[in-house]
Amino acid sequence: MSFQDDVRAATQAMRDVFPATPLLRNDMLSERHGADIWLKREDLSPVRSYKLRGAFNAMRKVMAPGAIFVCASAGNHAQGVAFMCRHFGAKGVIFMPVTTPEQKIMKTKMFGGADVEVRLTGDYFDDTLASAQAYCGEVGAHFLSPFDDDDVIEGQASVAFEIEEQLGRAPDRVILAVGGGGLSSGTRSYFGTRADYTFAEPSGAMSLAEAIKAGKPVDVSPINTFVDGAAVAKIGQRTFARLSDVDPSDVLSISEDRICTTIIEMLNVEGIVLEPAGALSIEALADVADQIKGKTVVCIASGGNFDFERLPEVKERAQRYSGVKKYFILRMPQRPGALKDFLNILGPDDDIARFEYLKKSARNFGSVLIGIETTHPDNFARFLSELDEAGFTYTDITDDEMLVQFVI
Repeated sequence: MSFQDDVRAATQAMRDVFPATPLLRNDMLSERHGADIWLKREDLSPVRSYKLRGAFNAMRKVMAPGAIFVCASAGNHAQGVAFMCRHFGAKGVIFMPVTTPEQKIMKTKMFGGADVEVRLTGDYFDDTLASAQAYCGEVGAHFLSPFDDDDVIEGQASVAFEIEEQLGRAPDRVILAVGGGGLSSGTRSYFGTRADYTFAEPSGAMSLAEAIKAGKPVDVSPINTFVDGAAVAKIGQRTFARLSDVDPSDVLSISEDRICTTIIEMLNVEGIVLEPAGALSIEALADVADQIKGKTVVCIASGGNFDFERLPEVKERAQRYSGVKKYFILRMPQRPGALKDFLNILGPDDDIARFEYLKKSARNFGSVLIGIETTHPDNFARFLSELDEAGFTYTDITDDEMLVQFVI
């Protein structure tokens, strides 16, 4: 049987567990880019990500009485494995870092029920992974890789099979996020040359791009874990074998702050809740706008496990990237009326979002940490010009990532 035949068989077996996720045309994105844009809504799977597909396919192929399945994950893979353990009635032991948010631990336990045990170990994922693999060796359990497994790749490729069935053909282009490579390698292996591809990676974890440069998987640590569903330090051996001939120009680097603008827009305008990795493919549309005019394009929204406690940070990042919010260290003269003079410079659309003033005795000036929000980036040109004319001294720290992390 061919890879495509194996994927069809895997997909048909999945229908006994969960329905196909919707493929929905998005009018807003289609009009914006002059193309026929469709979203494959993996955020609407039973665990709000595509990860249960690979878990199901890998487990069904080795299922035996008394089988124990083990994984190491702090997110979607853990939830997918837990869901499938309960489906098969198999014992699962899921290792998660001690630092895993309580919400993710609770959801994993909820999906797995009595069939799954969650063990918290290690502050960092590498420590968690080592504990999981050691446990497998001790009890003879089956380790479920989140991506670097042929059966997992085959299972994730069921996304592509469903796209073809729902669309009636292969799309002209598929845009998808890349982490460990399970979804991207499976999708590309299924469609082959029948589609073009855009692979989007978060700027802080460019594991595919660096592997293509080196001709082999390389560790790109330390990584930025903000886009946790796609922040992988080293792409898989098996997944890279299927992606090694990708044209480097088809691999995009998307900044973490920029991804936040899409999360906010999809939530506010479309009512769609996406995690950072789930928004990655949609944000990448802007980078291929010239290549997709008049084409049929599918963006795979890979997941929607978004913790709303992160929403203030996401909004903050989106505003800074969009240029409507900036932070300054301002030298304020220590004289009566100085603050009033500064406030008079603010325009009708400007708002103070942060103000911390440290007055030091025997000093002519005090330091102010100030955050300004406005309605349009161009408003800052007038604001800064008037600051200069008034003789205020200031430093724009908006793009100083280390300083912003410390003070914001």
